[in-house]
Amino acid sequence: MSIRRPRGVVVALIALSSLVAACPASARMSSGSSASRTWSVVALGDSVPRGTNCDCEPYPPLTAATFAKRTDHAVEATNDSVAGATTSSVLGQLAKRGVIRHLRAAHVVEIEIGANDVAYSQSCGTKAACYAPRVPGIQKNLAAIVSRVHGLTTRHHALIVLVDYWSVWLGGKYAAAKGNAYVAAAEEMTDQVNTVIKSTAAATGSSYVDLRAAFKGPDYSYDETHYLSNDGDHPNEAGHERIAKATEAVVEKALHI
Repeated sequence: MSIRRPRGVVVALIALSSLVAACPASARMSSGSSASRTWSVVALGDSVPRGTNCDCEPYPPLTAATFAKRTDHAVEATNDSVAGATTSSVLGQLAKRGVIRHLRAAHVVEIEIGANDVAYSQSCGTKAACYAPRVPGIQKNLAAIVSRVHGLTTRHHALIVLVDYWSVWLGGKYAAAKGNAYVAAAEEMTDQVNTVIKSTAAATGSSYVDLRAAFKGPDYSYDETHYLSNDGDHPNEAGHERIAKATEAVVEKALHI
C-alpha cells in the first residue's frame, strides 16, 4: 500500500463488559483480575490498520469499541502500525522497547502486513512472475513475526489475529481503470500473499480474517469500490467499519464472547 498522510499512534481507552468470564481459560487474564483490570488490543502492520487516507477511526480501535459493548473491563487499543511498513520492518519493530512493552500487555494482537513487500513497480509492471520471488520472504518474515509476538505475549496467552487483503494493489474501479492485465496481476499477487497469511495462521494457531470475502463477497465477485478511499488503495470509513466487523466476528468466535 502506498504511503499517504502517516498519522500518529492512536491510543484509545475504551470501557469494556464480561470478557474474562466469557473467554476460554487459555485466553483469560490472571485469576487475580478484577473489573478494574485493563485489556489490551495492539495492532501491527501497514497503512491499512494505520488508517492512511481516511479521516476516520481505523479498524483497530473500532474493534475495541465493539468489545466495550460486551464487557465491564477497560481495553487499551494501541495502534503500532506504520504506513509503508513491510514484513521486514515490522519484524524490526519487535525489537523496539515501546512496541515490546505494548505487546507484553496485549490480550489481542491484530497483524496486517505483506502488501508492501510486493508493491506495484514500473520495473515489474503487470508481470506477476516478477513479484513472485518476494513471496517466500513474506512467509519467512511473517512466521518470525508471529513467533516473536507469541514470545512477548505469554503472560496473557494473547490471541493473534492475521488479517489479509482485498487487494494488495489498487482495487475496484481504480484497478479496472488500469486495464485487464493489471487486474489479473493484482488478483494473482493477492492470491499469493493471502495464501501465505492464511497458511501462517493455520500453522501458528492464529486466527485469520478474510478481507477479500468481507469486501468482495464469498466468491470474490463483488465490486469493492464503495469500501475504498479516493486513492483506490486504502479503505474509507465504510471500509474500516467493514474490516472491524469481520475482525470482531473472528475474535468473538475465538474467545467465545
